[in-house]
Amino acid sequence: MSTSSPKPVATWSAEDWHARAKTLSLDTRLFIDGAFRPAADGRTFTTVNPATGAPLAEIARGSQSDLNVAVAAARRAFRSGSWSRRAPRARMAVLQRFADLIEAHAGAFALLDALEIGKPVSSLTGFDIPCAVTNLRFAAEAIDKMEGAVTNTAQEAFHYILREPLGVVGLIVPWNYPLMMACWKLGPALATGNSVVLKPAEQSSLSALLLARLFSEAGGPDGVFNVITGFGEEVGQALALHGDVDKIGFTGSGAVGGLILEYAGRSNLKQVTLECGGKSPQIVLADCDLDTAVRNAVIGSYANQGEVCAAGSRLLVEEAIHDAFVEKFTATTRALFCPGDPLDPATTMGPLVDAGHQQKVLSFIESGRQEGASLAFGGGIPRDLNAGCYVEPTLFTGVDNAMTIAREEIFGPVTAVIPVKNLEHAISVANDTDFGLAASIWTQDLRKAHRFAREVAAGMVWINTYFDYDATAPWGGFKRSGNGRDKCLEALTHYTQTKSVWMSLA
Repeated sequence: MSTSSPKPVATWSAEDWHARAKTLSLDTRLFIDGAFRPAADGRTFTTVNPATGAPLAEIARGSQSDLNVAVAAARRAFRSGSWSRRAPRARMAVLQRFADLIEAHAGAFALLDALEIGKPVSSLTGFDIPCAVTNLRFAAEAIDKMEGAVTNTAQEAFHYILREPLGVVGLIVPWNYPLMMACWKLGPALATGNSVVLKPAEQSSLSALLLARLFSEAGGPDGVFNVITGFGEEVGQALALHGDVDKIGFTGSGAVGGLILEYAGRSNLKQVTLECGGKSPQIVLADCDLDTAVRNAVIGSYANQGEVCAAGSRLLVEEAIHDAFVEKFTATTRALFCPGDPLDPATTMGPLVDAGHQQKVLSFIESGRQEGASLAFGGGIPRDLNAGCYVEPTLFTGVDNAMTIAREEIFGPVTAVIPVKNLEHAISVANDTDFGLAASIWTQDLRKAHRFAREVAAGMVWINTYFDYDATAPWGGFKRSGNGRDKCLEALTHYTQTKSVWMSLA
């Protein structure tokens, strides 16, 4: 696969992207033990371009049999020590080359995810791919910073604590950020010496397969990174139940996260870390910088078509500025987000991932109408985009926190404004949810900001901003939003275990 060009990717026009899409070669087979291969039973499934509704590719449909082969290859690689016992800085060099190759193939990755899930190429080249590379490099650079410990004991003993890789790790990643989420988990898992079996979402298989090929090109040993494409109820379930898998790292729905915990208990008590979405509040107080708050609230609501686990889709606006906020929010949304062709760099909002998800989001919009919320704008399919899986940016006002659109994770461009009387009321409403992934507050009063940060039940809190990120900042939540953390140094510890070694010197 090649998208080489003397022109930097950032300068490609819509015509350039479309021309390269026509010549893009796709490898759609499983990747096991360093090589591509078809599913053992020869089955495939069709992936569809959500912008056009046209079939895109036939992807290998993995099965229990294929998974068993991949897990066995991963275990052999782990036991051989080709990666698990490789010197830390030698692993670091491979992962740095891996990151460099991802960066060099930015055009290919952008095309794959734009065609398969409808993400605009502008967001892929401007956010997803740089973030994936940055976090992979962060994990690589942390390899030789992971330390054990020597404890204070009596002179007749010497006690030390080793930190070791777990073994075979299963990673299950979602379709909304397929490359980025894969790298968030691959980085720590590989950096600490584990072997990996990656199961991408069936809607977004292609970028994961390219990732696996590039890891091998970077010098990664055979069997250390395997990709099994297919369906969750077949491959994902089998991975979580597998008795020779030591850990599952998962991002996805709460319902599936609960099943993975159940499967871990039914099998070998494997470790599990989960990131299971949210219904994140943005509190907007009357003393805020309204223009800044509105712009960031719009981005926090509609970025990535609203298909974001941390989307700030509950806007808790102080009554004194409610009408002014809604007016500015409406105008800013129209200026920033216009649905269109994902391969056009001017497009800021693509289609939803597939027709089934489009109908699910539209059903949430209908529930908002039925339950008495007021539709401020949007609510339907954009004109002239009926062939794709598009939904307009949508805003409801007059929302009560008990309504379905305020309780359920819609995972689409649907936002609810909930009036609040003051900070105390806002905190109460913010915490009245089963989720606890993210939250923000917009205020110029530091006392209110710090009170909110202490009292809100969320794993990530932004003050006078939203979606700001860094590789050092933990990503994860409370309550039904899951456990464990991605990114950051803590993430590496989730892919290791400690061993206590006591030596008698008497």
